Amino acid sequence: MKTLVIYSHPNHQSLCHAFLQKVIEGCNENPHVKEIQVLDLYEENFNPLLVFNEHKRRRDMYRDPHIEKYQKQIMWAEQMVFVYPIWWGRPPAMLLGYIDQLFAANFAYRDKRGLFPEGLLKGKSVVCISTMKGPTHYPLIWLNNAHKVLMKKALFHFVGIKNIKFFEFGNMESPNGKQEKKLEKIYRYFKGMVHEYH
Repeated sequence: MKTLVIYSHPNHQSLCHAFLQKVIEGCNENPHVKEIQVLDLYEENFNPLLVFNEHKRRRDMYRDPHIEKYQKQIMWAEQMVFVYPIWWGRPPAMLLGYIDQLFAANFAYRDKRGLFPEGLLKGKSVVCISTMKGPTHYPLIWLNNAHKVLMKKALFHFVGIKNIKFFEFGNMESPNGKQEKKLEKIYRYFKGMVHEYH
């Protein structure tokens, strides 16, 4: 299993970064994980801004040489792991900018006749690990599960990815947030992943 971890948080002293380290630690101890690549979007100085004009059309975005190396990472990966905070009920603008550019037509999906396009990333799996200040059930109760719907249905299903798992961790700034227990949960999960993610 080849694993690509996409990390989106500007502070390396954050709890989000601690979750990233547990993902890496677990993967390194898992005999089923052949290789792992980590893409830190802030450290990479990834430009999340979209630019479209008479010289750069949206339909040609998949040919943009600036994102070619990131496309190669996605094609290489059998599993993608996204690690990010939930701000205002959704992932950071940095991660959304990455999604806007990388999950483009004719790379991640292809339009065809009918209601839905053809997903071009079939066979891959995704794990989303998110942290937030508010209670764990806040997105479900107050936001009608908007975060999971956005990521699962509007994005991953659209591009053909069906195998998706979420870890949403709330109360991350609370002294009683059970941070160590949650970090250990992520470590154990990635250490124990098996063939179902091939």
